[in-house]
Amino acid sequence: MNIFKKILRWIGYALIFFFVSSITAVVVLKWMPVYYTPLMVMKSAGNLFTGKNTAINHEWVPLDSITHNMPQAVIASEDNLFEQHHGFDFEQIYLARLEALRGGRERGASTISQQTAKNVFLWPGHSWVRKGLEAYFTFLIEHIWGKKRIMEVYLNSIEMGDGIYGVQAVAHINFNKDASRLTKNECALIASSLPNPIKFDSAHPTGYMIKRRKKIVDLMGKVKQCPWGKK
Repeated sequence: MNIFKKILRWIGYALIFFFVSSITAVVVLKWMPVYYTPLMVMKSAGNLFTGKNTAINHEWVPLDSITHNMPQAVIASEDNLFEQHHGFDFEQIYLARLEALRGGRERGASTISQQTAKNVFLWPGHSWVRKGLEAYFTFLIEHIWGKKRIMEVYLNSIEMGDGIYGVQAVAHINFNKDASRLTKNECALIASSLPNPIKFDSAHPTGYMIKRRKKIVDLMGKVKQCPWGKK
């Protein structure tokens, strides 16, 4: 009985530590730039063992130094209800699940908030444990960071090419300019690569990417004008 009580006590301590440390981390990162993420570190370490390029191309810039076309493009492409939902698009989650159950292809239904939570706090994967933690951190950043900060961290941490993370890095490497000077078409082209930035290179767009870019530009004119970024 004493051993059982000790186990329960240590589980309680572990849970308290987890909640305190995770909330503290979210509060700190509301203000501090996110220079590295678990994905950056894990991919670089994995490349070390396979002999591939281990370089991490990443440069943090504030949202006001990124053209307003970029958040507009990712909202149009990835999450057109970003400014309305509270972290989860339950309709898209239901439709994606229904499509998978009917034998269709599995597709993601993660919002920008969920992707940001995953990129900054968690490891890549599809386990139920990771999905549960993703939901927890999504709830925290929605209520502690707010939409503008989520978008700022997302655009600075998302993988945008092989070893390329964030819009400033991809703007320099693929377009030879700062993120503040990207055109609408360039932003849409970057957004078109996000489902698989290793396969789809915004510097060398495929026919599919060019068609996708045109669709995203069209959608950018239909979604609510983004209030963030440099105009």
